[in-house]
Amino acid sequence: MVCGEGADVGATGMLRRFAIVLIVVQSVLFLAHFLLFLTILAAWGPAKPSSTRALGVALAILSVFFLGSSLLAFRNANFVVRIAYLIGSVWLGTFNYLIIAAVLWWMIYGTAVATSLPLPGSVLGFAVFGVALATSLYGVINAAWPRLKRIEVQLANLPLSWRGRTIAFVSDLHLGHVRRGRFLRRIVARINREKPDLAIIAGDLFDGTAIDAERAAAPLEGLQVPFGTYFSEGNHEEFRDPRPYLEAISKAGVRILDKQKVELDGLQLIGVAYRDATHTEHLRSVLAALAIDRTRASLLITHAPDRPGVAAEAGISLQVSGHTHGGQLIPHTWIANRIYRQFVHGLSRAGSLQVYTSYGAGTWGPPLRVGTEPEIVMIRLI
Repeated sequence: MVCGEGADVGATGMLRRFAIVLIVVQSVLFLAHFLLFLTILAAWGPAKPSSTRALGVALAILSVFFLGSSLLAFRNANFVVRIAYLIGSVWLGTFNYLIIAAVLWWMIYGTAVATSLPLPGSVLGFAVFGVALATSLYGVINAAWPRLKRIEVQLANLPLSWRGRTIAFVSDLHLGHVRRGRFLRRIVARINREKPDLAIIAGDLFDGTAIDAERAAAPLEGLQVPFGTYFSEGNHEEFRDPRPYLEAISKAGVRILDKQKVELDGLQLIGVAYRDATHTEHLRSVLAALAIDRTRASLLITHAPDRPGVAAEAGISLQVSGHTHGGQLIPHTWIANRIYRQFVHGLSRAGSLQVYTSYGAGTWGPPLRVGTEPEIVMIRLI
């Protein structure tokens, strides 16, 4: 009885904290939309009361659209919810640039007024908001077009049989209400054209929203790689019970590595799920238990590049990760760079360990990319 009461209290506390976060985020969004409303009125002058009311109502609805549709998307996968979520997520990305444009408008127009420069507010408005809308359109197109990236990685003690072989590496496809099975089929077709020897998916195959996971993952059956396809789960698979996602991935012929090591023609392939890589000591103990042979090349699949020092200590040769998205959108890219520094994207080094962090093939939240590119990585071992 006491245990049950404790669990109820814990669940209530989590719900309370979740509600507080939602209220804070929604309040910020509402105030930001109100600033956009005031900027539009200031830039283009007074409008008819009916037009002003219509603008205010439209922005008020849009201010709650993303959070509202997101809450529905975690439990529903019907057509109406998918469309609502798509609208809300595209608007959130577009709003990111509209609010930057609004702040710039006030700064530039205020400076012009203070210095008596003859700068009409409407002309400035067309300029800054036009750039914002063009940037958003570019972001949508850019995010829908994964690029193929080729890199070469030299590994010490690499078996002769692996020299010159290629590994296809993807992460962060985020299948859900925006990207679905058709997107994954395109990725699979692009990988197959390259004829890699091994395929790796480093987590966040799914977005965490409601989806027919088996149907969405089914295109993975089409991957044609001699050494097979391997997956290690990311944080988005862990938003809820990951078992339906993992069962769907397994059914598609992909092997899931969860605190496991496999031998592939002399190459040690290791997978550690996100939940086991979030604490330094726990990750250290997980890798120690796998008895990694330091005299032979090894490859670690783990979703986030959070603790490369621990992998280096364990004698790992190469780590592949995703998670960062590179920040996905300017100016969030600057924040990601401050957090992850040299491990935010690309090939970097921590002692004897090399780490490749992918921008990811998909998107989370706004289906836009500005300052980053979605990618499928071909790693040639030398």
